Amino acid sequence: MLNNPKISQWLSHQNTTVFSIYAILASFLTYSCMYAFRKPFSVAMFDGLYFLGIHYKIWLITAQVLGYTISKFMGIKIISEMNQNNRAITIISVIAIAEIALLLFALTPAPYNILFLFLNGLPLGLVWGLVLSYLEGRKTTELLSAGLSVSFIFASGFVKSVGQFLMLHFNVSEFWMPFATGLVFSGPLIIAIYFLNQIPPPNTEDITERTARVPMNKKARRNFLKEFSYAIVGLIIAYIALTILRDIRDNYAAELWRDLGVGNTPELFTLSEIPVGLGVLAVIAFCFLIKDNLKALYTSLFLIILGFGVVIAATLSFQSQFIGGTAWMILVGFGLYLGYIAFHTIVFERLIAAFRYASNIGFIFYLADAFGYLGSIGSFLMKNYFSPQFSWLTFYKQISLSLSISGIIFAIVSLLFLRRKYLKTNYKKAQKKSFYKLSLKNLQS
Repeated sequence: MLNNPKISQWLSHQNTTVFSIYAILASFLTYSCMYAFRKPFSVAMFDGLYFLGIHYKIWLITAQVLGYTISKFMGIKIISEMNQNNRAITIISVIAIAEIALLLFALTPAPYNILFLFLNGLPLGLVWGLVLSYLEGRKTTELLSAGLSVSFIFASGFVKSVGQFLMLHFNVSEFWMPFATGLVFSGPLIIAIYFLNQIPPPNTEDITERTARVPMNKKARRNFLKEFSYAIVGLIIAYIALTILRDIRDNYAAELWRDLGVGNTPELFTLSEIPVGLGVLAVIAFCFLIKDNLKALYTSLFLIILGFGVVIAATLSFQSQFIGGTAWMILVGFGLYLGYIAFHTIVFERLIAAFRYASNIGFIFYLADAFGYLGSIGSFLMKNYFSPQFSWLTFYKQISLSLSISGIIFAIVSLLFLRRKYLKTNYKKAQKKSFYKLSLKNLQS
C-alpha cells in the first residue's frame, strides 16, 4: 500500500537536483507533521497549576522528555538494526500511539494526565532515525539532511502558532489543543510518509563515496565505541549542551517571549524561526560542496564551536543592552541550531565516511540524543529546585554562557582526537603499503 515501484524507479533515474528536491520535501514534510503531535502543548502556560510543589508545565515537559529520552535509548538498538521494509509502517504506528496518548491526556483530569504526556513522548523519539535512514549514506546527504533538519526549526514554531491559534480563535482548551493540533496534521502526515517511502536506496556511486551503511548488532556497536571512544565522549558532551539550550528555548518559548514583553502573538513563534532556519540552512548546505570527508568533518566541528561563540556573543550583547530581546532570541537560535544541525547533518555522516567504517548514523546519533535529553530533564529540575527565584529568561541567559563555554572545550577535544587518530591510522596504512612493496621487491629479486 505504501510502496509504489514506478515512483521509486523514476526517482532512481533522475539527476541529483530533481532527486534532492524530492527527498528534501518528503522528509521535511514528514518530520514537520510529526512535530504537531509533540510540541503544541508547550505553547500553553497552565498558569496556577502545581503538583507536589512543582509547576504543572514542568511536570508535563519533564514527563514527555523522559518518554522521549527512553525512546532514544531504545532507538540505539531499534534504529541501528531496523529493516528498511518496516520503516514507513513504523512511523505511522508510533505517531498514532502518540496521538492516542494526547486524546487520553485531554480526557483525564490533571495531574493524573501527566502520565499520558510520558506515553506521548515514548514512541516519538524513533521518528527522526527512521526518516534519516532514507537519506544517509549518499553523496548529497548533507544537503538532504540539512533540508530535513530545518523542519525542527520551522515546524516547532509553526505548530505552536497553530496551537495558539486554535486556543485564541476556536476556544480550544489548553488540554484539548495538543490533540486537536495533531488531528489537523494527520492527513498531510500520511501523504508525506507515502512519498518518503518511495525514495530508493543509495546507489553504487553513493556507497563508493560515503561507505556502505549496514545494520549494527551489539558487538558492532561495542567495537565502534571502542574505536572512537574519546571523540565520542567529547562530542556527546557538546551535544548535551546544545540539546539543553535548544530544549529550554523550544519548550519555554512562550515564557521567554512573555518575559521579553511580547505575548499572545501566535505568528511570532513562526516568524522568529524563519531567519534562523534560512541562515543555518545556507551555512550547513555549504558543506555539501566539500567533497573531502575529513575536511568536511573538521569544518562541521568548527561550525559547532562557532555556534557556541555566537550564543556567548549574543547573550553578552543582550545583557549589555547592545541588542534587544528579539535580536537576542534570533541570534541565540542561530548559534545553537548551527551546532545542533551540524550534528544532525554532517558530523556523524562524515565521521563514518572519513574513516571508512561500515556502520550507520542511527546508532551513534541515538546514543548522543539519549544523553542529550537526559541533560534536558536535569536542566528543568535544576531550574525548579535550585533556581525557582529566577524567571526563565534570567535562567536561560545564565545557562547559555556556561554551557557554551563547556561545549567549545569538548568540541576542541574531539577535534584534536579525531585528527590524531586519522593521522595515526593513515601512518599505519602507509607502513603496511611500504612493507608490501618492499616484500614484493625482495621476492622479485
